[in-house]
Amino acid sequence: MTIKLVAIDVDDTLLNSQGEILNSTKQVIKQALQQGIKVVICSGRPWAGIKIFLQELAIQGLEQYVITFNGGTIATASGKILAQNGITKATYQQIDDYSKQNHLAYNVLDNQSIIYTSNHDVNRITVLQAFENQAGIKIRTPQELSDNVDLIKGAFVGDKMQLDKQEAQVKAQFGQDNYIVRAADNFLEIMHPDVSKGAALRMLAAKLQLSDQEVLAIGDEKNDLAMFDFAGVAVAMGNGSDFVKRQADYVTLTNDEAGIAQAFKKYVLEK
Repeated sequence: MTIKLVAIDVDDTLLNSQGEILNSTKQVIKQALQQGIKVVICSGRPWAGIKIFLQELAIQGLEQYVITFNGGTIATASGKILAQNGITKATYQQIDDYSKQNHLAYNVLDNQSIIYTSNHDVNRITVLQAFENQAGIKIRTPQELSDNVDLIKGAFVGDKMQLDKQEAQVKAQFGQDNYIVRAADNFLEIMHPDVSKGAALRMLAAKLQLSDQEVLAIGDEKNDLAMFDFAGVAVAMGNGSDFVKRQADYVTLTNDEAGIAQAFKKYVLEK
């Protein structure tokens, strides 16, 4: 069946190791858009953190879509929210309590791209996250947070070894009532139980009246596996983790070697 929608992860997939979009990627996405194919950026970042890439790729308007916050929000490319599922203030409190008990840095992110944490010594990962997503940082305990703030997700942050040691315990403590995913080496994320990139992709495909066989997903990390489970074709980047590669239908070149272009030429573009 013809591919009519391509879902693409951002970090280490759409972007190369220098955080840039390859010219080969721009060319194949332009061709796909001209052929009427939906190209959907699917990222753990908020909309503000991918806006610059949407502009660079000319993905725009009310008929193109993005999935942000690892599936927490589905929006048009112009930023109009179509669906959103977030975490509660009570979950923020639980994250804050765990952070204090286990000496593990964290932050939570709202739908306005504001990062909140009670960590006065703000972790460098949180600072980098704010910079990459054009987000502000506010030091707020759960009790100090306004009731009208819509929190979308939380994340424990730190170096790889630190999160490796904590991952099983976090999943045991939070996993029954939340979706927990290791989005990258430095992020262990906590979200609404109904949220994932795959759930959002399924919802968007239904809105567009597309079957799973008409959807192709490209990614590199564990938070992309839910997309792989839904999509008719799952493509792992050559730089992706070995675990993710084993779940894919096809392993393309790396993000520095025109991996997206190779996948588009193989499965998407008209010959």
